[in-house]
Amino acid sequence: MASPPQIIRVIDLETTGQAPPAHGVCEIGWQDVALSESGRWELLGEGGAQLVNPGRQMNPITTAIHHIRDQDVADAPWWHDCARPILNPWPRRIALAAHRASFEQQFCTPALTQGADWICTWKCALRLWPDSPSFSNQVLRYWRNPQGLEHERGLPAHRAFPDAYVTAHHLRDMLNEASVAQLIEWSSIPGLLPRVRYGPDRGKEWTEVEDEVLQGFMGDRDEDVRFTARTEYERRRGGGSIGRTTAQDLLL
Repeated sequence: MASPPQIIRVIDLETTGQAPPAHGVCEIGWQDVALSESGRWELLGEGGAQLVNPGRQMNPITTAIHHIRDQDVADAPWWHDCARPILNPWPRRIALAAHRASFEQQFCTPALTQGADWICTWKCALRLWPDSPSFSNQVLRYWRNPQGLEHERGLPAHRAFPDAYVTAHHLRDMLNEASVAQLIEWSSIPGLLPRVRYGPDRGKEWTEVEDEVLQGFMGDRDEDVRFTARTEYERRRGGGSIGRTTAQDLLL
């Protein structure tokens, strides 16, 4: 009998706020993506979601986003009681993925994930689909219209399973353009922004920015801006490239 395929598990968290320990998880959703016998990556299984007792009261600001109330999670399991088997379906999981994965990684610590590699679909979208008007999970959904995405199954937005389901379609398409190793590598470094975010040059490609302005961005508070400006600065001096490479390069 053939062994089950290895998977990359896409996860999404709903929480009481932005960062632990002040805030806790109130829901986790997941959807698996696997390499099929045809050699293409596809969604696998039905995915799922689990409400979690965050151990603190809901913040009305965040409740207004996900609509999960105190009474909804009063009898739910604690995070540390349910997180590990969801995050680490051993031995099949080869990586975890999330959109803007740095948020999930605050709550999904290496102790809970067994030190898993992560793929950030936001960072990878910057590289693979730089022409997108924006790079949020939902903008990518409607800009790209991924094949096979069931509209109602991806709703409501800002709930853990629907968001993981949408992200899984982005990840599937990314994996069919670039290797797992390449996506993990991009995810481990700051994001490479296709366009300037603010200021007089807002909306311009980085190749259009004057050297003096570029040097100013290299001291920006945002690590993605600093990284992008430095990458473009080095490119102009023969030290690398900015933007996406060829499809052949991506699959090496």
